[in-house]
Amino acid sequence: MSARIFAGTTQVDAIPADDRGFAYGDGLFETMRVHRGVVPWWDAHWARLARGAQRLRLDLPARALVEKHATELFADAADGVLKLILTRGSGGRGYAPPVDAMPTWVLSRHPLPPVQRAGGLVLRWCDTRLALQPALAGLKHCNRLEQVLARGEWDDPAALHRDADEGLMRSIEGDVVCATAANLFVLHDGQWRTPQIDRCGVAGICRDWVLHEIGAEQARLSVTDVETADALVLCNAVRGILGVARLGDRAWSPHPAVATLRRQLAAANPAFTETAEDA
Repeated sequence: MSARIFAGTTQVDAIPADDRGFAYGDGLFETMRVHRGVVPWWDAHWARLARGAQRLRLDLPARALVEKHATELFADAADGVLKLILTRGSGGRGYAPPVDAMPTWVLSRHPLPPVQRAGGLVLRWCDTRLALQPALAGLKHCNRLEQVLARGEWDDPAALHRDADEGLMRSIEGDVVCATAANLFVLHDGQWRTPQIDRCGVAGICRDWVLHEIGAEQARLSVTDVETADALVLCNAVRGILGVARLGDRAWSPHPAVATLRRQLAAANPAFTETAEDA
């Protein structure tokens, strides 16, 4: 992994020990698909980061400076993943945010994840539930402990469905919200729907694309809504749109609507052209 760390506009050797992102998860992050050295959805990622920074009252670094160093990390024009972490910066002990904090930000380069399992993803239900917190709903904030606990569930030697690729998470009230690292869409009678994220969950970049491009609906979804769907897909900005083959004991055959959705994404974002060919 290659990484660059900054305090304000100054590149530094390490994240400060009193950084509030490290101490309290006081920050945001973006995980971006890079195609031939370029992030096709850069504008969308930056816009989400800016919205989140405004809600948390974080200072943003200059976009031009971030883009310059991101470009240098992928100067070989390779494919990969670019991660940007933004924290409030250094501060003393205690929760009160310092009024004059200088933001810390980190750019890092990572390889692409493995390709989708042939035939579609295998999912499981996670036992870990998501807390309801409207003040943080939609944000890709740095506190991901719920997802960490959920993802660790099927690494337990005694766990059922240890062959799962991903897990679906519910809120503490039982409605289905997302996967541990992706948004969810369900198909019923030709209409795509996705869980509302007004109380918890992340407003994913790929999710937003689907909502705007095909007119999907946002709704409270139950376990029954998911398990009786005609098709399921997961999506995120790094892996694109992934078809689902099995959830617990329920299995799905490849659905033409999923293939169509993947081809539409490939037409909008060149990073996903090859994955569409496998649909």
